[in-house]
Amino acid sequence: MSYDFLFKYIIIGDSGVGKSCLLLQLLDKRFRQKHEVTIGVEFGAKPIEVDDLNIKLQVWDTAGQEAFKSITRTYYRSAAGALIVYDVTKRESFNSVQTWIEEARQNGNQTMSMILVGNKTDLESMREVTTEEGKQLAKQQNILFIEASAKTGDHIDDAFIISAKEIIQKLKSKQIDLRDENCGIKKGANTQNKNTLQNSDDDKKQLNSCC
Repeated sequence: MSYDFLFKYIIIGDSGVGKSCLLLQLLDKRFRQKHEVTIGVEFGAKPIEVDDLNIKLQVWDTAGQEAFKSITRTYYRSAAGALIVYDVTKRESFNSVQTWIEEARQNGNQTMSMILVGNKTDLESMREVTTEEGKQLAKQQNILFIEASAKTGDHIDDAFIISAKEIIQKLKSKQIDLRDENCGIKKGANTQNKNTLQNSDDDKKQLNSCC
């Protein structure tokens, strides 16, 4: 399938928060009951449509264990977007979020779009982290926020669509330079819409005057 742009994403967070299940739900709309530890990095690709653009997501699921941190860091540099995932039923995983955000900012490019994802909302009776806490932390860090369930599929696609919209806005406002090999974005072969973001002066004015 042809596409207008390819966006590279990484999924980061503590081990056991459901990163691999989130990727599996995005790609295959299914859930794996048995937890299998990711060794290094896993990969998947998925086409989505955002703002009349055909976007190909290239998603890298990283291992959460300390032993694989050096491997994971190499994937930050050329990522356009990052999902920082925690488990709403495990306070400890939420407490680690700030460390993951700092890691992404230190090792990634300056234009990377980040979204905080509170996973496992299907386990509401076991919740240890409130929605408000997640929102507040995301606001403090100036990143996006959503809660989701890799088991039911609730808001999994939305997490990528919301962050992809932010990346597109950054393209329109020329915050992202496509000539930078580490921006995590590549132009596709689909020429029908490929020039949509080229003439973006009006869009930039609208973005600057918004809110």
